[in-house]
Amino acid sequence: MSNKLMPDSQAPALSLPLVGGGTWSLAEQTPKNFTMVIFYRGLHCPVCKMYLTKLNGLIDMAAAAGVTVVAASMDPEDRATKTKADWGLDNVQIAYGVTPQDVHNWGLYLSTSIKEAENAQFAEPGLFWVRPDGRLYLIDIANMPWARPDVEFLLSKVQFAMDNSYPARGTTAA
Repeated sequence: MSNKLMPDSQAPALSLPLVGGGTWSLAEQTPKNFTMVIFYRGLHCPVCKMYLTKLNGLIDMAAAAGVTVVAASMDPEDRATKTKADWGLDNVQIAYGVTPQDVHNWGLYLSTSIKEAENAQFAEPGLFWVRPDGRLYLIDIANMPWARPDVEFLLSKVQFAMDNSYPARGTTAA
């Protein structure tokens, strides 16, 4: 069973190794406006390739909007390294080694492989904006590879959100 995250609450902890070395830690991020954490399915996913390739071309737009970006998957290091190289993701930080506990903590859906090319288990897509103080602002999770928000459109809304002190929405408990 997944965990339902609430907007404006503290984001779950996340610390992962990066392709090329080093560790990415949410607690150490210091964006002007938001940290965008994107969970992708892994090397096996052609939709992820298309999505992250587009994201790679939007990193300057993200930086101009005061948004830092990381894309993370449950892939092991070798597959994540192949993803970064084969997909030409020279502008995107790629983290790997997301655990089933991370998947649960972030409220993501977990899938079991149906094809030989897939990992035995992998997280379905999720995109989050985290404020500099660690509170969740935007939460978008999906159970299918095709249901993902348009990153370019989202990035175009950062300035509006900041200029208007637009609050996190969906904070009323059901």
